[in-house]
Amino acid sequence: MTASSVEQLRKDGNELFKCGDYEGALTAYTQALGLGATPQDQAILHRNRAACHLKLEDYDKAETEASKAIEKDGGDVKALYRRSQALEKLGRLDQAVLDLQRCVSLEPKNRVFQEALRNIGGQIQEKVRYMSSTDAKVEQMFQILLDPQEKGTEKKQKASQNLVVLAREDAGAEKIFRSNGVQLLQRLLDTGETDLMLAALRTLVGICSEHQSRTVATLSVLGTRRVVSILGVENQAVSLAACHLLQVMFDALKEGVKKGFRGKEGAIIVDPSRELKVLISNLLELLTEVGVSGQGRDNALTLLIKMVPRKSFKDPNNSLTLWVIDQGLKKILEVGGSVLEPPGELRVTANSRMSASILLSKLFDDLKCDAERENFHRLCENYIKSWFEDQGMAGKLRAIQTVSCLLQGPCDAGNRALELNGVMESVIALCASEREEEQLVAVEALIHAAGKAKRASFITANGVSLLKDLYKRSEKDSIRIRALVGLCKLGSAGGTDFSMKQFAEGSTLKLAKQCRKWLCNEQIDAGTRRWAVEGLAYLTFDADVKEEFVEDEAALKALFQLSRAEERSVLFAVASALVNCTNSYDYEEPDPKMVELAKYAKQHVPEQHPKDKQSFVRARVKKLLAAGVVSAMTCMVKTESPVLTNSCRELLSRVFLALVEEAEDRGTVVAQGGGKALLPLALEGTDVGQTKAAQALAKLTITSNPEMTFPGERIYEVVRPLVSLLHLNCSGLQNFEALMALTNLAGISERLRQKILKEKAVPMVEGYMFEEHEMIRRAATECMCNLAMSQEVQDLFEAEGNDRLKLLVLYSGEDDELLRRAAAGGLAMLTSMRPSLCSRIPQVTTHWLEILQALLLSPSQELQHRGAVVVLNMVEASREIASTLMESEMLEILSVLAKSKEGPVTTAAAACLGKAVEYGLIKPNQDGE
Repeated sequence: MTASSVEQLRKDGNELFKCGDYEGALTAYTQALGLGATPQDQAILHRNRAACHLKLEDYDKAETEASKAIEKDGGDVKALYRRSQALEKLGRLDQAVLDLQRCVSLEPKNRVFQEALRNIGGQIQEKVRYMSSTDAKVEQMFQILLDPQEKGTEKKQKASQNLVVLAREDAGAEKIFRSNGVQLLQRLLDTGETDLMLAALRTLVGICSEHQSRTVATLSVLGTRRVVSILGVENQAVSLAACHLLQVMFDALKEGVKKGFRGKEGAIIVDPSRELKVLISNLLELLTEVGVSGQGRDNALTLLIKMVPRKSFKDPNNSLTLWVIDQGLKKILEVGGSVLEPPGELRVTANSRMSASILLSKLFDDLKCDAERENFHRLCENYIKSWFEDQGMAGKLRAIQTVSCLLQGPCDAGNRALELNGVMESVIALCASEREEEQLVAVEALIHAAGKAKRASFITANGVSLLKDLYKRSEKDSIRIRALVGLCKLGSAGGTDFSMKQFAEGSTLKLAKQCRKWLCNEQIDAGTRRWAVEGLAYLTFDADVKEEFVEDEAALKALFQLSRAEERSVLFAVASALVNCTNSYDYEEPDPKMVELAKYAKQHVPEQHPKDKQSFVRARVKKLLAAGVVSAMTCMVKTESPVLTNSCRELLSRVFLALVEEAEDRGTVVAQGGGKALLPLALEGTDVGQTKAAQALAKLTITSNPEMTFPGERIYEVVRPLVSLLHLNCSGLQNFEALMALTNLAGISERLRQKILKEKAVPMVEGYMFEEHEMIRRAATECMCNLAMSQEVQDLFEAEGNDRLKLLVLYSGEDDELLRRAAAGGLAMLTSMRPSLCSRIPQVTTHWLEILQALLLSPSQELQHRGAVVVLNMVEASREIASTLMESEMLEILSVLAKSKEGPVTTAAAACLGKAVEYGLIKPNQDGE
C-alpha cells in the first residue's frame, strides 16, 4: 500500500512538474518521502526535488537535495548532473567540475555531459586568466594612488576609478582583498585627501558587499571605531560614502553571505551578533560626541533607523531594539532635545531632530508588549525629569524640546511626558517669554501638542487666545509664523467637513494668505518658511483655501523650490498640502439612507464643500501640472533621508494617482519623470501607498508606449507592482487596469513575458478569466492571449486534464464581441504554434463546429480572419479533422469567402480549400476553382 502510494505521488509530482507547477511538484515529492519510501525511491525523490529547486532558482536547496540523492545512490548520474548545475550557479566551479567529470566517467557517450564539462572548463580558464591579469593591475593601481609625486594628476584619478570598478565584481573584490588591499586602503583613508578617501570607501563597499568574512576581516584591520568616525567628518560626500559602507557592512553581517565561498564562511563566523552590537554601539556613541558634524550625526541616525528595527513583524526577535533602548535611548533623546543656535551644544542640522523622532517612533513601534513599552516610557520620563528639575532655564528648554521630539515620533510617549508635573504649565508660561529662543521652543511644543487628541481640547480652551496674542503682538516673524501654524492646526480640526468650521467665516482664508506671503518671502530662512508650509498643510482641508492656493503661481513655485532645499523635514507638509489640493485622500460618498437616518436622529452629518466636486478637483490638478508639480515630486522621491517615511511615500503615491486619473494628463506626467519616480514608490512603503503607486503605473502603461515610458531595464521593474494588483484584496478597477497593463507588456517581448511568468501571474490571470464582470473577464483573456506566445504557457494548454483550451473555444462563441476577438486570437495563435491542439478542439465541446462557423460568418473582419486561421490550422494538422470540416456547412462558407474581395480572410479560406483538394476530400470545379 505504501509502495503504491509513493509511486502515485511521484507520478503526480512528475505531471505537476511538466505543467510548470514546481511548488506543487515539490509538495508531492515531500509527501512521498514521508511515506517510508525505499532508499532507491528516496534517491529519485530527492533528485526530483533538486530539479524543482533548480527551476525555482533556489540553488542552495537544489545542491542539498541532489547531495541527499547521491548519499542514497552514489551512481545516480542525474543527481550528480543537477548538483553540478546548482554548484555552477553558486559560483563554485571547482566543485561543479568534479561532479561533471564523474558524470562523464559513468556515461562517456552522453553529449550533454561532455558539452557541460567543456563549458565549465572554459569558465574556469577564463577566471584563472582574469585573476592572474588583475594581480599586476591591482598592484599598479595602489602604487599610483600612494605615490606622492602623482598628487592631483589624471593618472591618479583614473587609477582610483578603476579600483572602484574592479571591486564591484566579486572576483575583483576577492583579488584586492587577498592582495593586502584593506591595509593599502587604510593608507588611502589616512591621507585625508577627499578623492582618495572616496575611492577607498567605495572600494571597501565592493569588498564587503554580501560577504560576511571579508566584512569581519575589514572591520578587524580598520577598526570599527575608525570606520564609524569617518561619518563625523565635515566633508558631506565622504560622510555619505562612509554611511553607505556601514550599511553594506551591516547587511553582510545581518543577512550572511549570498554569493561565493559559502563553505569556507561557516567556519569563520558562527554568530555575527557581537560584531553587529559593536557597530551599533559605536554609532550610538557618535551621536553625542561634540566634534561630530551635523551631517555625520544625521547619517548615524539614518543608519540606526535602517539597521535596528525589525523589517517585518513576522520576525519574533526584537532583541536588537531592546538592547538599543537600554544602551542608547538617552543618547537619541539628547539629539532630539538639542537646539540649533547656542554654541557648546551638539552640532545638528535642521533635519536632526526629525530623524531622532523617526528613530524613536520606529523603536517604540518595534516593541511587542506592555512591559517593554512601559520601560520605554520610564526611560523617557526619567530623562526629561533629569533636565526639567534642578537644571535651571536651560534644562527646562532642553526638556521641552525633548517632549516636542517625542510628540513628533512616538506620540504616546510624548503625551505621557506632557502630563509630567509642571511641563505643560512651563510651555504656556514660556510662550510669553521675552527671549526669542525660549518662545520658539515653547511655541513649537504647543503646536506639536495641539495635534494630539488628549491635549487638543485643553489647548483649544487655553492656547488659542495665547497664540492669537503672539501672532498679533510679536515683532519677530519666526514667532508669528509658528503661532500662525498653531492656529491653522486648531482651525483645521474639522478636516474636510464643510459644516464644522472652527473659526469665523473668512478667517482660514486670511491665515492661508499670510502663510503664502511668508512662503514666498525668500528673505526668511528655509527653516522658518517650512512652518508656512506646515500651516498650509492644515488649512488646505478648506476647499476655498485650495482654490486660492493653486491660483497663486508664486506660492506654488516657492513650495516646489522649498521641497528641493536641504531642509528635508518639509517633505511631509508639502506632500500633505498636495494630497489636500488633489483630494487624493480616502473619501466615501455617504449612503443617502444613512444620511436621512442621521438627520432624523439629530446626529452630525459631514458635508462636502461645493468646491470639492470633481470638476473643481480636475481643474486644480491641471494647474498643479502646469506649475511643475511632477518635477518637484520626482525630486522628493529621490531624497535619501529618514524624513521620507513610508507615510510620506504613501502621500506622494496618492498625489501621483490623482495626477494620472485623466488620460490626457499622463503624457505630461511621463515627460516630467513621473514614471521613473513611481517605481520606488510601488516597491517600498505602506501597503496602501504601494497599491496606489502600482495603480498609477498601470494607468501609464495602458495609455502610453511602455518602452518610452520606462526605458531600458526599468520596464522589467514595472511587472512586479502590476502583478501585485491582481491579488483579491485589490478592487475590481485595480484588477482590470493591471490586466490591461500586463497585456501591453506581454505583447512587447519574450523577456517581458518570462518576467511576468516568474512573478507567478499566470494562475491569477486564469482566475480572472472566470470573473463575472465582463470587462475583467475580457481583459484577462486578452492578457492570456499575449502570454500564450511563451512556450511555458503553451505547455500549460497542451497538458492533459485541463480545461484551458475548452474555455477559449467557448469564449469564441460568446455574445461579447471583444471577448470573442481575444479568445479567437488566442486560439489562432495556439493552433499555429502547437498543431497537436487542433485535434483536441472537437473533443472539448460538441458546439465547436457552430462556434467556428459563427466566427467565419461574423460581420467583423477581425473575427472572420481569426476564425479562418483557426480552421486553416486544423485542416493542415489532420486529414481526419479536415474531412469533418468539409462534410459540414464549413465547405460552403469557405467557398463563398474564397471568392470574396482579396484580403487575409480570402487567402486563408482559399488555402483551406487547397489543402482539402490535396487530401482528395474535394475536387476543383471545371473553372479550376
